[in-house]
Amino acid sequence: MKELVEVIAKALVDNPDEVVVTEKEEGRSTLIELHVAPSDMGKVIGKQGRIAKAIRSVAKAAASRDKKNVDVEIM
Repeated sequence: MKELVEVIAKALVDNPDEVVVTEKEEGRSTLIELHVAPSDMGKVIGKQGRIAKAIRSVAKAAASRDKKNVDVEIM
C-alpha cells in the first residue's frame, strides 16, 4: 500500500526526492502519512481536494482486497 501511494505522489510533484511515505499498522487498520515539499502541496491536494480524494479512493480499493481499512493523511 505504501509503495502505491508513493508512486502516485512522485508522479504528481516537481520534487519527487522530497516525497516521504510512512505506514502505521493498527490491527486491521492502516494509516498512511504522505509528506511532500510545501511547494508541491497544492499539486497533491488538487482543486477542491479532488486529487487527494482520488489517492484515498485508490488506496481504499487496493486495501479492500485484503479486507483492511486504510486512511491516507497528507502532511
